[in-house]
Amino acid sequence: MKIVLEETDSSGRYVTEVEGHTVELTFSKLGASSIIIDHTGVPDALRGKKVGEALVLHAVEKAREMGKTIIPLCPFAASQFRKHPEWRDVLKD
Repeated sequence: MKIVLEETDSSGRYVTEVEGHTVELTFSKLGASSIIIDHTGVPDALRGKKVGEALVLHAVEKAREMGKTIIPLCPFAASQFRKHPEWRDVLKD
């Protein structure tokens, strides 16, 4: 799955196409060191296929690479952080 980053100075999104559907994770930038995941959009046709989880994991991996932390305000992203304690290293206290 190819995930593309689209961003502005204050926000961004990771987006991909799966089975003809657009899937996205949007975020706001909090200074230079953190992002706030505010939405994960997965069409009903793709539910249960772990596409949303793949986007959150991608955000986690990019945060690690860039030395950033994540605040998961999106309920789906927050639930993924609870399911994956190995992601706590990028979770903003």
